[in-house]
Amino acid sequence: MADLHRFVDAQEGVHEQALAELTAGHKRGHWMWFVFPQLDGLGSSPTARRYAIHDLEEARAYLAHPVLGPRLVQCAEALLRHQGRTAEDILGHPDDLKLRSSMTLFARAADDPAPFAAVLDHYYDGPDQRTLQLLGAG
Repeated sequence: MADLHRFVDAQEGVHEQALAELTAGHKRGHWMWFVFPQLDGLGSSPTARRYAIHDLEEARAYLAHPVLGPRLVQCAEALLRHQGRTAEDILGHPDDLKLRSSMTLFARAADDPAPFAAVLDHYYDGPDQRTLQLLGAG
């Protein structure tokens, strides 16, 4: 079973702030790694490696987790409220790139990819190709 405690612990007391920032359309905090995790092999910093999702199995476990899965969907849906703005406008750079890879990963892992595919459709011209390559799907 995947060890998801690192995400639950990191989000403690931060999820509400992250959701408020996403809803307001302006990220200020430092929570991207554990709110929108991406596939292992993309980030090189110690923090990125700590919060990397190792494979599709761990991504599926994240989605199935009773706290983490609903929070991820909630944060993705908050991003969809913004019209006429880019992911870079909301998150800054390079967090806009991290969002694309995270949404690509979870769209591939989810039984219902709709919330994650909607973010990709809203802000990007398709999924993150590097994530697909690492998953063996690109």
